[in-house]
Amino acid sequence: MQAEVACCPETGDAAWTIRLALQGDALAVRRGLGLLFTDPRLAALSPDSRGTAEIVLAEVLNNIVEHAYALVPGGVEVTIRLLERGLCCCIRDHGAPMPGLELPPGQPVDCSDELPEGGFGWFMIRSLARNLRYCRGGRWNELCFLLPVNE
Repeated sequence: MQAEVACCPETGDAAWTIRLALQGDALAVRRGLGLLFTDPRLAALSPDSRGTAEIVLAEVLNNIVEHAYALVPGGVEVTIRLLERGLCCCIRDHGAPMPGLELPPGQPVDCSDELPEGGFGWFMIRSLARNLRYCRGGRWNELCFLLPVNE
């Protein structure tokens, strides 16, 4: 992977960094999210910023469990860095690649018709996150994005 793909470099203006490794299954994701958001640094965010981070991270991690690891289990690495411009989140997994090596477009929910399955999570992620970047490097996927925060 080339360095310019990520929304936040490994060095620079980070006030702090949180790293978490977990298994790519639903129970581990639930426990991991609970652990992340009991960290005092994330707990100190404004309720809106914290809620947005919880929603986006839960959706991304659950997508990894449901799609990337649908056939073969594996691990997930989560890195969250507080930068001046927001929370930079990078998630890596060794699961199946995104179809066409691209992020899904996502679609808004139309409640007037019968709801089709899938796609709404990516609409929500795209609505809440900035600088979404996905790449496939060898046998791993990396998704990075920025979440604006109001501390």
